[in-house]
Order: sequence, then C-alpha cells, then structure tokens
Amino acid sequence: MIKIRSIKEQYEIKDVCLKERLDIILPQVMKENNVDMWISASKEYNEDPLFHAITPANYPTARRISLFAFVKDNDDIHCFSLCMPSVELAPYYVSYWTDFNHEDQMACLNRLCKEFDPQSIAVNVSDNFSFSDGLTQGLYEMITSKMDKKYVERIVRNDMLAIKLMELRTPTELELHPEVMEVAFSIIETAFSKDNIIPGITTCEDLQWLMMQMVKDLGLDYWFEPTVDLQRPGLNDPRYFGVIEKGDLLHCDFGIKYLNICTDTQRLAYIAKDDEDSLPYEIAAGMKINNRFQDIVASCMAENKSGNEVLKEALKQAEIEGIVATLYSHPCNIYGHGPGPTIGLWNNQNEIPVKGDVLISYDTTYALELNTKATVFGQEYYFYTEETVAFTREGLIYLYPGRKNIYFIK
Repeated sequence: MIKIRSIKEQYEIKDVCLKERLDIILPQVMKENNVDMWISASKEYNEDPLFHAITPANYPTARRISLFAFVKDNDDIHCFSLCMPSVELAPYYVSYWTDFNHEDQMACLNRLCKEFDPQSIAVNVSDNFSFSDGLTQGLYEMITSKMDKKYVERIVRNDMLAIKLMELRTPTELELHPEVMEVAFSIIETAFSKDNIIPGITTCEDLQWLMMQMVKDLGLDYWFEPTVDLQRPGLNDPRYFGVIEKGDLLHCDFGIKYLNICTDTQRLAYIAKDDEDSLPYEIAAGMKINNRFQDIVASCMAENKSGNEVLKEALKQAEIEGIVATLYSHPCNIYGHGPGPTIGLWNNQNEIPVKGDVLISYDTTYALELNTKATVFGQEYYFYTEETVAFTREGLIYLYPGRKNIYFIK
C-alpha cells in the first residue's frame, strides 16, 4: 500500500501553501482586479467556499463569525483577521479585533474602513459562480446594516477574486500534484488488476466498493463516489453496469482529495479473452484517436484565451480530422469541479455563457475530460478519458504517465 504523509506533515504542507497563496497569489489577484478591500465572512458550519483556501489546517471551521479583510495599501496587501483572537491565525493575519469586550465586530470593520478609506470594497456575492457567492444573506444584511453608509455605497461584486485566488496554484501545490496523482493511481491500478477482477463473478459495483474502501483505509476521502462501467459487443449501452466478462472494455471515473488537492481521472481496461495476448487492434486504434483529440485540446489552450474559445477551436479541428468528439474539461484544484474556465459541458457543446468566458491563466490545473467515438467489433464504442493536467508556461503537463495506455488484464 502506498505511504500517506502523517497528519502533522499534511498540516505543515497546507500551511506552507497558505502562506504562498497569501504572499504570492493574493497580491496579484487584488491588483489585477483593482479592488481596495476584499471581505470574506463565514458562519460556523456555513463557510464561504473560499474559507479553506485562506485558513490554516488547524482552523477547520469558522468560529462564531470568522471575518477576514484584505486591504490594498499602495503596493502592499495587508491581511487582517477580524475574528476572535486565534493563535492559529496569528502567523498569517494581523489581528485587528483585539478589544472584543468593548468593541463589536462590525464596529471593528468600520474602524478598519476608516483607517484605510477603501474606494471599492468587494464581497463574495455572485449571480453566476458558487465560488464567489459565499457571503450568506444574513451576513450580507448584517454588514450592510451596520457598516457606515458611505462604505456600503462602495461595496462591489467581483467574481474573479475568489475564482483566481483558488484557481491559481502555488509553487508547492504544483510540486505536490504528481504525488497526489500517484496515490489516486495506486487505487485505480489495484482495482484494474487480475487480483481483483474475476470474469463472470466480479461486478462493476464490486470494484466501486473496493476503490471507496481503499481510499478510506488510507485515511483520505473521495470528492465523488467512483464509477466503474463497461462496454461489450452486442450491448447498446455505452455505460453498462453489471458482471464483468472476458472481452469487456472497462471504464472508471475516480477522484480523491489529499493535501487540499483534488484529482479527477478516467482510465480504461480491457479484459482479455483466452486467446488474446494484446489489445484488439480496433480498441488500440480507437485509443489513438482519443489521444489525438487530447493533443488537439492541449494545443488550443493558451493564456488569456477563454474556455469557450478552446472549446470551439478544438471541436473545429476535430471535425476537420474526422474525429467524433465531445469536450467537457474543467478546472480541478482545491475543488474537483473547481473555480476557473469551463471548457464545454458533456450535455452542451455550445459556448457556455459567463462560466465559459473565464480566461485561462498559467499555473493552473485541469481535468482534461472528453470522449471520442470509434467503430469496435462492428459497433460504436465511446472512449472516455480524463487526465489531470497542469497548464504552465512550458505548456500542458500530464501529471501522471500512461495516458496512451489501456490496462490489459489477462
């Protein structure tokens, strides 16, 4: 079994990444979006989606009302905690609400506004993005009813603050992604093996339960329940769930969360017939078509290009090359279906308003999710694939090897 870092190490790593996020990414995001102050407030057990990106590992939930304010002061960005005093927050935030026995939290926020006089005050309220809509109605009403009127009039909405702060990966996170992928693939490769698949007996559901149990045994969690399905000659269902037989093409969809990083991967496996020592030619050829479409999508990705532009260009090139393809890739970072540009939806291959208009940035990670069709054994097969990748200045990097392979189980 693969070794998982100790809880102490996991906490230390999360806190290293937090410091990098506040020191490197936060100033970039606030300056690019031209806001003077940004408020994030959360109630206990009803946290803003941003909460776990801006708090240390040993501060797992909001306490009463946890309120943070990020303030632009010329070229500097100040990180203030307007929370109850906390030794956990002290290394990352200046504690601004210190006289809590004589000053209430909203009076403290007014004092902060008076000190810096921000001309624009962003809050996490959004019509379009869950990641930017974390301020509850109750907290919004509390803030706007108790904040000085002139500051209420300066409140703005800016979706990109929360999106980009969570989407952009810190240097340490980019280094850690392959390690997290290795853990995920240790489970996929154990499930997709002759040790755990007995043709005629093992079911798709058996493998799903096996994968879930393995994740829990490692002390981790999956951010969605894994799925295992199959295609078989004579079946018209491209995603059949049932007993696995020789000659089946298996498919799994699997994602874990570890070190505050999500994976999202799909892989294929072929159950060999008695007289087969390698993949049938038609299946291997179908996989090559799929890999070509992956390459097309990768070639279309560029900084400051929208998700919609990537979708249109990739599908157009696929059509030119005679590839029947569907593209539905998404950011994969602190959340599995994470903040960032949407690149198509599985049920909608048209431009996606607003969410597809978000621009691609360097140092981000995606689930390169898509499918292609090919004729196999005289019928139409779908090749479902998904690779967790990093988009960097060096191009698109696959975070685990073997994307061209189909597991061959004999």
